[in-house]
Parts: sequence; structure tokens; C-alpha cells
Amino acid sequence: MDDRFFRNVMGNFATGITVITTEVEGGAHGMTANAFVSVSLKPKLLLISIDKRAKMLGFLQEAKRFAVSFLSVEQQEESMRFAGQKKDEESYRFERFGELPVIQNALANVVCTVSNEVEAGDHILFIGEVQDIKVRDGEPIIYFKGKYRELKNLD
Repeated sequence: MDDRFFRNVMGNFATGITVITTEVEGGAHGMTANAFVSVSLKPKLLLISIDKRAKMLGFLQEAKRFAVSFLSVEQQEESMRFAGQKKDEESYRFERFGELPVIQNALANVVCTVSNEVEAGDHILFIGEVQDIKVRDGEPIIYFKGKYRELKNLD
């Protein structure tokens, strides 16, 4: 099977959208990611998957800390910005939480320290131990079949 076919099939799995952030030598760095999963309750662990070609990889390996911001339906612009789909000349005004930059008004901000790195094909998996969490009410933005979507009232 070719790469495009595999990617299209995987796009049939709806995911939330996150922005992964870290800080190195006073510089904030972020990237959009939907490869995110909760791993364990004891200890509280989560996993992010970063392409070996991503600029973010070196920053995460150096910082050994990262934050994950769960984006709301109002934050498609942030998703596009940190995915490199939208160029913005102004620097992004991050909020600070747990001594790291995070996305303002996200549904949740989760601060982690890297507990393990695992090579997996063309990606590096970072397992993060959760240090702190902040949560807000709102609706998530999701990604399905290559497009941004909203959940329709499920109550």
C-alpha cells in the first residue's frame, strides 16, 4: 500500500487537535499535533508523536519539558498557524502555565516532563509525566478526513 492510501485511511479516525509547546533558551516553540494519547493514570502519563523531520523535535529533546493545549472550536486559527498552514507576521502571545508557554483559552493545558523517548519508524514518541493541568469549559475542534469539524450537540 502506498503512503497516501495509508494516510487517507487513518484520516477516517476523528481526532482532537492539540498544540505542543516548549521553551528553549527563552524562545517559545509550538506545533500542531493530533498524535496524542493518554497512557497511564499511575503515574499520570501521556504520549505525543513527533516526526523526525520536525523542527520541534530538537527543541523537545533539549528542553525535556512540554505542554499540550487542547484546542476549542474557536481556535482553528491557532491550529493552522502552528501547523504552518497560515503565516502570521506577528509573534503569538502565549499564556504562561507551569513555567511553559501554552495556548490561551484552550480547553485544557497539560504540562509534562519527558520521562521517555522511543523511536518508532519516522517518528519519535515522547512519553510525558503530567506535572500540572488547567481546564476550561468549551467545545473541541476535531479533525476528520483532512478537514476541521465541530461536534454537534451530543447531549
